[in-house]
Amino acid sequence: MAVALVLGALAWLAPAGNATRSAGAHEASSALLGGVSITGLGEGSPLAQADRDMSWASRLNAKVVRVDLPWSVMEPRGPNQIDPHALAYTDRLMSDASAKGIRVIMMVESTPCWASSAPATVLRRCGARQSVAVNRWPPSNPADYAAFVAYLAARYGTQLAAIEVWNEPDQANQQYFAGPEKAKRYAAILRAAYPAIKQANPNITVLGGSLVGSSGVFLRALYAAGIKGYYDGLSVHFYDLTLASLRTIHAVQLANGDATPLWLDEFGWSSCWPRYMIQQEQACVTKQLQATNVSDLVHALARVPYVASAVVYKLQGGASEDFGVLSAGGSRKPAFAALAAAFASPLSSAGHVSLSLRSAGASVVASGSGPPGDYVRLEAFQGATLRYWAVFTLDRFDRYSVTLPSLLGTNGLRIRVYQLWSGAARAAQRKI
Repeated sequence: MAVALVLGALAWLAPAGNATRSAGAHEASSALLGGVSITGLGEGSPLAQADRDMSWASRLNAKVVRVDLPWSVMEPRGPNQIDPHALAYTDRLMSDASAKGIRVIMMVESTPCWASSAPATVLRRCGARQSVAVNRWPPSNPADYAAFVAYLAARYGTQLAAIEVWNEPDQANQQYFAGPEKAKRYAAILRAAYPAIKQANPNITVLGGSLVGSSGVFLRALYAAGIKGYYDGLSVHFYDLTLASLRTIHAVQLANGDATPLWLDEFGWSSCWPRYMIQQEQACVTKQLQATNVSDLVHALARVPYVASAVVYKLQGGASEDFGVLSAGGSRKPAFAALAAAFASPLSSAGHVSLSLRSAGASVVASGSGPPGDYVRLEAFQGATLRYWAVFTLDRFDRYSVTLPSLLGTNGLRIRVYQLWSGAARAAQRKI
C-alpha cells in the first residue's frame, strides 16, 4: 500500500472545535445536470455515430451531453460558409438529443485557418480544411467567433443546455489556446460571444472559463480583463482532487463578487491499471475503482447548490486513453452501470471514510480508505484535547496509511478521520 502524502503538522493543544464544515450540507432536491462527454464532430463523422452516442447517453440516464463542436470543421472556408456534412451531423445529433429528452452542451473551439491569429510561419501550412497548429490560436477578430456561436444559438435554441466558450485557455501545454496574453485574449472572445448569443436567443446559458487550473491565478486575471457580466456560469475541468478544486475556485469567485454557478464539465478516471501507471497526466485506476469513483463524485455534488453540472469524461474510451464508461470496443465497463444508477438517484449516500488502528513499535498506524476527490484530515485526541492533526491525500486506490508521532504513545488515543468535503459529521472514529 502506498503511504499517503501528509500535509499537516504536529499541533499540540489545538482547539478541538475547528472541524471544517461540510460543503454538502444543503438538503434541497438535486438540480444537478448529470451528463457525459460524447464523440465530438470531426471531418466525415458518420451520422450513425450521433445515433449510437445518444442512445447510450439515454441508457446512462444523462440529462445532458457535452460535445466538442470545432469551429474549424463547421466553417472551414470562410464566414457564413457552413460545411454541409458537419451541419447534417450536428442537426442529427440535436434531433437525437431532443427525441431522448437530453440537452446538449456545445463546447466551441478551434479557429479555422481563415480566422486564425497564428504567426505567418504557421499559417503558411494551413489549407482550406483544419490544420491543428493553426486551429490552436485564437481568432484575430473575436467578432468572427461571436458570429458563429450566434448562428448556433439561433439554429438550436433551448435544445442547448449551454454554449461553452472555448476549451482550457489556461492549459499550459497550449493544445487549445496558443499564443501570448491568454487571459486578455480569452476575455475578448467571451465579451464578444456573450451579447451575440443573447441577441440570437436570450434563454441560452453561456459558459465562460473552461478552466483546468484551480489556484485562481488565471481566473483573477480574467476578472481583471473584464469578463464579469459576460457569462452565466463558469465551466471547470477538474480531474485531480476534484472536490477540493471546486471548493477552492468557488472561494475565488466569492472573493471577487462572482456568484455564478460552476459547471463541472470534465472529470473522470482512466481504468488503465495495471497496464499503465499514468494516462493523460492522471493516475490509472482499476475498472471497479473507476465505477466507485464516478458514482461517489456524483453523490457528493448532488446537494451542492453552487455546482450546476457533473459531466463525466467520457462515454467511450479509445486506443490512447481509458476514461470511457464504455471500452474502446463498445462494451460496458462497471462504471456504466454505476454512473447510470448515480444519475438516476443522485441524492443517494456517497462512500465513507474507513479507519483501522494498530500499534507498530512505539507508534500507532492509522489506515483505511475513503471517497475520492478531496483532502482527508486525521485528528488524534487524548481525552478531549486535540494533540495532533494531519491533512493528506489518498493514493490512487483511495487508500491511506499514516504513522502517528511516537510522542503520542500507543494507548489512550481517540482517532477520527474525515474527508474535508463531507466534514467531521461523517468521520470514522476509533480508540486505542
